[in-house]
Amino acid sequence: MVRGLEDGPTLLVTAGVHGAEYASIDAAYLLAQTDPGTLHGTLVVLPIVNPSAFWQRSIYVNPIDRRNLNRLFPGRARGTYAEQLASWLHEEFLSHADALIDLHGGDLVEALEPFSVYVRGHEPSRQLALAVGLPHLIASESRGMTYEVSRTHGIPALIAEAGGQGLRGAADVALLVRGVHNGMRHLGMLSGDPEPRAEVTEHDAFAWLAAPAAGLWHPSVTAGALVSKGQELGTLRGMDGQDLQTFSAQDSGVVLFLVTSLAMNVGDPMLAIGVPASRPAESLPAAVGAVQAES
Repeated sequence: MVRGLEDGPTLLVTAGVHGAEYASIDAAYLLAQTDPGTLHGTLVVLPIVNPSAFWQRSIYVNPIDRRNLNRLFPGRARGTYAEQLASWLHEEFLSHADALIDLHGGDLVEALEPFSVYVRGHEPSRQLALAVGLPHLIASESRGMTYEVSRTHGIPALIAEAGGQGLRGAADVALLVRGVHNGMRHLGMLSGDPEPRAEVTEHDAFAWLAAPAAGLWHPSVTAGALVSKGQELGTLRGMDGQDLQTFSAQDSGVVLFLVTSLAMNVGDPMLAIGVPASRPAESLPAAVGAVQAES
C-alpha cells in the first residue's frame, strides 16, 4: 500500500488472478514502487492474488478446486477454495476501493493483442479505460469477473491485458504501467493529464471460436491481425494428422486473442475476434457463446 502525501481516491491494482500472466505481475510490482510524494490518495497493489495458481504455473484455473477465479466474483464465503478467495478479495479489497484496474494478459498458451474490458453501459468504467488507453476496448456483459464490483458497488473498474505465452516483454510491462499511470491521472491521483495515445478502437463484443472436438490446432492468423469476412482462420486436425474442420471468419474484425497450443480439447477457446462497435456480434463456426475467456 502506498499512501500519498495528499488526500485523494483509493485505487486498487490487482494482478496474478491467473498465475502465469507474467507481464501483468511484473507491472504490478513496478507500480507498487510509486513515490508517495507524487501521489494524491492511496494506491493498493496486490501483485499475485492467486498464489496457488502462480506456484503451480496453472493456466486458467486454480489448481486446488479447478475453478477459474475470474468467473466467481463476488464469490461465496462458504464455497469452494476459489469461491472463498473471490469472496475474501471482494470483501476486504474490491468493495473498499474507489476504482479498480485488474491487470491480466495472455496465459501460457495465449497470444494477445492488448485490450481492456469493462461492464457494458457503465460509463465511469469506460472513461477510465479510455484514459488507460490500451489499443482496444470491449464492452462486456460477462459475469463473475473482478469488474463485477462495478455492478455491486458502482465503482469504475476494468481489466487491462497485455503480454502472453509466459513471456515478460519489457514493452508489454511498460504498456500496462503507463496505462495505470494514465488511469491515475484521470482519477486525479497523479498530476497532469493522461498522456495522449493512439485512438482506442471500441468493440461491442468478442466473437469466439471454440473447438468442436479434440484435436491439433493449426491457426492461420496471428494475434492483432485484421481479418475479413470469409478469411481462413485455422484448421483443426485429428490425431492422424487429417483435417477435421477448417474455420472461416463470419465477419471482419481484429484477432484479439489466439490460443497457440497445439493440443485442443472439446470446447477450448481457439481465438476471439473483436467485433467493431458499429456492428452486432456474429458467432463464428463452432463458437460457444458461454465461453468466457476474456481473461
